[in-house]
Amino acid sequence: MKRVVSLLMVFLLMFTLVGCDNDDKSEVEIPKKEKHSKAEKSDVQEENFEYGVSDSDSDYAYIRQKGELVIGITVFPPMNYYDENNNLVGFETEFAEAVCQKLGIKADFKIINWAEKEKNLNDKTIDCVWNALVITPERKKEMSLSVPYMANRQVLVVKSENAGITSVDGLKIVAEDLSEGAYVVENDAYFANAQMISVVDVSEALMEVAAGTADGCVVDYLTYLGLIDGESGYAANLVIAENAKFELGNDELYVIAFRKDSDMTEMVNKAIMELAADGTLMKIAEKYGLKENLLV
Repeated sequence: MKRVVSLLMVFLLMFTLVGCDNDDKSEVEIPKKEKHSKAEKSDVQEENFEYGVSDSDSDYAYIRQKGELVIGITVFPPMNYYDENNNLVGFETEFAEAVCQKLGIKADFKIINWAEKEKNLNDKTIDCVWNALVITPERKKEMSLSVPYMANRQVLVVKSENAGITSVDGLKIVAEDLSEGAYVVENDAYFANAQMISVVDVSEALMEVAAGTADGCVVDYLTYLGLIDGESGYAANLVIAENAKFELGNDELYVIAFRKDSDMTEMVNKAIMELAADGTLMKIAEKYGLKENLLV
C-alpha cells in the first residue's frame, strides 16, 4: 500500500512540474522575447542616427536603414576612374568614401547615364549624384544641393599647333551631350558661328580632336587635367586654347545633388565640414593635384 501511495505521489509531482513548465513558456518567455526585440531596435536607432535624425520617413533614415549610399557617377579622371588594377579611384571616389565612413554607411558607386540623373534620383535608383555636378538655377529647383566644395571652368581644347586660335567661326567643336561644355557651345556668342558636334562622353570628344575629325572640344578644366596627364596617348598633343575668349562656364562650382528636400544633404554637409577641418579633404585633393581648386 505504501508503495502504491508513493507511486501516486511521484506521478502527481511529475504532472505538477510539467504544468508549471508550460505556464512559464506561455506567460514568461513570449513577453520576454517581444521586449528584447524592441530593445534591440531602440539600440540600433540610437547607434545609427548619431547626427540626431531618427524619423523613419526621412531620406537619411532610409539610407541608413539599407546601410549604403548609392552614388551616381560617370567615369573620368581625376574624379572617378579605374586604375591599372581595375579599382575605382579618384578625388570624388575617395571623398565620397570618407564622408560615408564618417556617417557609418557604405559607398556604393553606380555608373549612370548623365542625361537620366534626375530620374535616377527620384526613382531611387541612386541616392545622390557625386560627379563634378555644377550649380545651376534649374538644379537648385529640382534637387537638394550640398555646399560647394570645388571650383572649375570650361576650356577649349585644340591640337598644340592650333594653340593660338582666337576664333572658332566655321570650325567643328565637340562637346559631351548635355554637359556644361555643350551648354557653353550652344549659348555663348563666341561659338555662334561654329558647328557643334555632340558625343557620348569627354574621352570621345578629346579623341575627335586628336584624330582631326573636329577642330576643338569644350570640356571642364579638371577633366582636362585628369586626361592630359601623359597616360592618355591620344591626348598627348592637345592643349588649352588660352586666347579663346568666352564668358559662360568660367565660375562653375561643384556640389553633390540629393533628392529635393532631402535631409541627407545636411548630414553630408556636416561630414564635409568635419573632413575639411581635420585636413582629410585637403590630403585627398593634394593626391589628385586639385589643391588649388578646393573650396572647403
